[in-house]
Amino acid sequence: MLAGMTSEPEQQIGVGSPDAFQRLWTPHRMAYIQGENKPSGSAAGDGCPFCEIPAKSDEDGLVVARGAHVYAVLNLYPYNGGHLMVVPFRHVADYTGLTDAETVELADFTKRAMTALRAASGAHGFNIGMNQGDAAGAGIAAHLHQHLVPRWGGDTNFMPVIGHTKVLPQLLADTRRMIAAAWPTD
Repeated sequence: MLAGMTSEPEQQIGVGSPDAFQRLWTPHRMAYIQGENKPSGSAAGDGCPFCEIPAKSDEDGLVVARGAHVYAVLNLYPYNGGHLMVVPFRHVADYTGLTDAETVELADFTKRAMTALRAASGAHGFNIGMNQGDAAGAGIAAHLHQHLVPRWGGDTNFMPVIGHTKVLPQLLADTRRMIAAAWPTD
């Protein structure tokens, strides 16, 4: 134990009543939540960090590797250790806007990133994906980027583990109806 610390929960002014939860603090995420480093607009010259990173040294920009059309960079606000992104050099928002060469190299860099993360950290699995548009949760929607989040057995979201709860915004019956109504018939 650190000096002055006990194993008993102590009430602190402003944080409510003591409970059985142990808090994990991630203050670095507050910068992301508050929009720090977020572009002022959607154009390449509007402070897009994905356009600015390639001009920096690999160390300063957290760039892992550079290709002809894309680069791999560590996420400044990671969800897990080793969370990186594959980003086209060109300022393009939508996956369908990629050229064939960009698409091929993005796929190749994804494979290379998986290989590197397995070798470097022994990752057991990965969450890989893109959030396309603000409504889909893209933090920087104007510049496409694919996330690769390494995962390990036992590494899971806290809600199902501690709270024995899954967070769903809609009743399953309502979700089923919505999807069934939109299902293509041809």
